[in-house]
Amino acid sequence: MLALLCFDAVLLAVIELLYLPMRLDGQVLPQLGGAPVPITVLLAALTTPLLVSQAARIGSRMSVAGAPLFAWFVTLVLLGLFGPGGDRVLIPDWRTLLLLACGALPSAIVLGGVLGRGVVGAAAERKS
Repeated sequence: MLALLCFDAVLLAVIELLYLPMRLDGQVLPQLGGAPVPITVLLAALTTPLLVSQAARIGSRMSVAGAPLFAWFVTLVLLGLFGPGGDRVLIPDWRTLLLLACGALPSAIVLGGVLGRGVVGAAAERKS
């Protein structure tokens, strides 16, 4: 199950990275001045913490619960810097930073909550 969650994280990272440069330019989305629409940032903010919380159900150790976040981040960096055919997919602007922040920060908060519950639970068991 953990391998499936990590595979999902990799697939989501690929989708989020490749659709990050979308604009309202009339190609895929309607023509509205060519403004950037980083809709994949919202996708990252919703799905990556969900994958971490599901991995935490498998095991509360950091290596287990954080595996989807690690897979997502490594995929973004590797595909972004050394993309298909040697192309650099990561665009050097605010959308990249927003994608990293909105995917990693909520996931890190969920991971911290999981680890905190594990520490509190272990302390309660020692007192008993």
